[in-house]
Amino acid sequence: MTIVLIATAFYLLATALLVRGLAADRNPPAATWLLPACVAMALHAGYHLWVALRGNGGGPDMHFFAALSLVALGMALLTTLVGARGRMAALGVVVLPMAAILLLAYHGYGHEPSKPLGWRLATHAWLALLSYATLSVAALLAIMLWLQERALRRRDFHAWLRALPPLADLETLLFRTIAVGFSLLTLTLVTGVLFVDNLLEQKLVHKTVLSVLSWLVFGTLLVGRRRYGWRGIKAVHWTLSAMALLLLAFFGSQFVIELVLHRE
Repeated sequence: MTIVLIATAFYLLATALLVRGLAADRNPPAATWLLPACVAMALHAGYHLWVALRGNGGGPDMHFFAALSLVALGMALLTTLVGARGRMAALGVVVLPMAAILLLAYHGYGHEPSKPLGWRLATHAWLALLSYATLSVAALLAIMLWLQERALRRRDFHAWLRALPPLADLETLLFRTIAVGFSLLTLTLVTGVLFVDNLLEQKLVHKTVLSVLSWLVFGTLLVGRRRYGWRGIKAVHWTLSAMALLLLAFFGSQFVIELVLHRE
């Protein structure tokens, strides 16, 4: 429990330093918040490693709250990498405390026995978590883009707008993030076909179908951006729709199977 509380404290410290920096400057120096954020992420990862090593199977816990916590850790890492370069540090105000909350939820719910996955299934699982984390960051960027456009249309110039990059830069970052996430999701689906036995069995068929639908929506958005210049609210709607499908594909099904039906 101690490592979880310390990680949470460092996540909240990094968030507080970010908020203070954003209040004073549009792009606060990374030196003011980067160290506590890195310490928090290292402890977060160390906790998952400790759980994995403690389990008989020696594999990572991939159950519902464990997966949520790992995705949040990936989001925190991506946000820190982008924010450290002076772009979108404001995203950390949302992502870092969310990572702390999901780490606490994982610890509070308890740990399931870890199972050995083998390198094939482990590769598929880690690619899935990376794609979820990247595309979740894209969804948050889409929400920020929508809020910024809405405020500008209404000429409602709040102070928080200063913390965001120009609209064009935010939109460019959104599509770059989607492109990376789409590539990871493609690899996830390919490794699923190659490495997962009985991919279309009853427990996995809805997950597979929803993941493919999400992949098609993200792919259509990228093609629409390239060929027809899709942007703004259209891009936001497509991004959030694709992300909703992706969340239902894994976390929706995992929630029902593990927390409602109490099955593995």
